[in-house]
Amino acid sequence: MRERPGLGQVLRDTRYVFWREMLLPLRDPFSLVFSLIQPLVFLGLFGPLLSASVGAPAFGGQSTLQWFLPGVVVMIALFGTSMTGSNLQYELMTGSYERILATPLSRSSLMIGRALKEWAPLVVQGLLIALVCIPFGFVFHPLHVLAGLVILGIFGVGIGALSYALALVSQNKEWIFWGVQQTLLFPLMILSGIMLPLEAGPAWMKTASMFNPLTYLVNAERELFAGTIGGHTLWGLVAAAVTAAVGLVVGVRAINRTIR
Repeated sequence: MRERPGLGQVLRDTRYVFWREMLLPLRDPFSLVFSLIQPLVFLGLFGPLLSASVGAPAFGGQSTLQWFLPGVVVMIALFGTSMTGSNLQYELMTGSYERILATPLSRSSLMIGRALKEWAPLVVQGLLIALVCIPFGFVFHPLHVLAGLVILGIFGVGIGALSYALALVSQNKEWIFWGVQQTLLFPLMILSGIMLPLEAGPAWMKTASMFNPLTYLVNAERELFAGTIGGHTLWGLVAAAVTAAVGLVVGVRAINRTIR
């Protein structure tokens, strides 16, 4: 049995794991750039269709781009962080995960450090796509956008931790990981109003969206990207913090269960 690590050791180990996980995007920064191709395609092709079919009144007086861009940024975070568990599955299949477990690193830091790694790429990607859209009519509010990306990063930490936990539970059965991930991902997206305003949907969808934490995050991002701060921002921060807390608790418990 290992001795329970102190807080100082957990923090040191978390910092080490974080920087270890950050080496890949730092060594290959172009991967962040190429990951923006899909969201830019959504903005370029789906945005005009959205404007023509729904109309400006559904966007609360904002332009289509000003309304749609925050949803696309949230989509980047959701897709990116929910798939990170596949990297851990690869480590499980190759045996490198077992070698990491043999090190004196605390188990909690292995999960927390990996989850925190999701924060930095999200902020960079969101900032890049916002800057790219400025020439096309997006009104850039620097401090509000930065605040939105920080909230998004908190949410991404939770989703990343849950993805790692799912990978640990499914072990080398990739079909379980991808089956659960895909089954949960798209209903969460549709019921959050990322792609289309929920005001145009039936009453049951609006009711279901109230129990979806992603709904509050999307509303917060749209409020902040529009240059305002209000109730949506507060509820979005609460939803992100709760998601992060639940994700880290579940993730740490999952990684502790791997010790036999």
